Amino acid sequence: MHLGGCGVADLPRMMIAIDPAAPGGPEVLVPVERPVPSPAAGEVLIKVAAAGVNRPDVFQRRGFYPPPPGAPSILGLELAGEIVSLGEGIDAGALGQPVCALVAGGGYAEYAVAPFGQCLPAPPALTMIEAAALPETMFTVWINLFERAYVVEGDPVLVHGGTSGIGTMAILLGRLFGLTVIVTCGSDEKCARALEIGAQHAINYRRQDFVEEVRAITGGAGVQAVLDMVGGDYVPRNLACLADDGRHATIATLGGSKAELDFTAIMQRRLMLTGSTLRPRSVAFKTLVADELRRNVWPFVEAGRLKPVIDTVLPLAEAAEAHRRMEGGDHVGKIVLIT
Repeated sequence: MHLGGCGVADLPRMMIAIDPAAPGGPEVLVPVERPVPSPAAGEVLIKVAAAGVNRPDVFQRRGFYPPPPGAPSILGLELAGEIVSLGEGIDAGALGQPVCALVAGGGYAEYAVAPFGQCLPAPPALTMIEAAALPETMFTVWINLFERAYVVEGDPVLVHGGTSGIGTMAILLGRLFGLTVIVTCGSDEKCARALEIGAQHAINYRRQDFVEEVRAITGGAGVQAVLDMVGGDYVPRNLACLADDGRHATIATLGGSKAELDFTAIMQRRLMLTGSTLRPRSVAFKTLVADELRRNVWPFVEAGRLKPVIDTVLPLAEAAEAHRRMEGGDHVGKIVLIT
């Protein structure tokens, strides 16, 4: 069978995927048959070796985060594998290349389509499992911490959820780019793991006031940036952690979408509040970010100096267990499905 503009002749017509018919608990994540997609112009078809599991997947499964228009209903925002078919406009040299890719959906499957601009080469220094665990968190941290909060070498930063996929990636990138990374975690054990991964300071938010701890760590100066996935009543506390001219970047609102703020203090201290969502952004924007990552971060990946922290690896058929693991909150780093 021929799919797309150029590809392997014996691709199957059907594949196994995780595509729940209705929202619900982890039990709705059962393997089903779906047609193998065809790449459109500017896209490639990837034979998926592994797919990363992310918090937005849980929200989508529960019915709170529908895929954007045109995206597949199959779960999964990142994957790694081999390019097996090409859409119009893609150079034939891409065929057979190992890549990892950021996608708007479709990763929990044996085959997935990705815009070629959102693919990054999977070098020999990485396993397919490691490659699949990079795109979503790396794009998110790079956009929000390095671009929107424009941190530079020497900056102290506060990152909540220090042992999550986002948190561990922020630690790893921060270490490479000379940041002083302070994280919050929910237990002494997780704090210890965050320090092992490379955080300079770890605060157990269940028994310590992170505002007071940040003040003590920074000698009262505060941090240059906060990467926040909690929102709600954390926001005014986060602002109290910021130095003058500091930046607050919101990437999720796990603790609530509303907060009461003192704008007089924001004006007097020249604070900046920003935030973003990644999934709905255009292919053109994500391609630009991929190009930045290729130039600035990928040399570390190719040299084996940047590898994601892997918590659990499970077969695609056990996607339900992967979601239970994520919702249980005990994981450190990334959860990955393999086909």
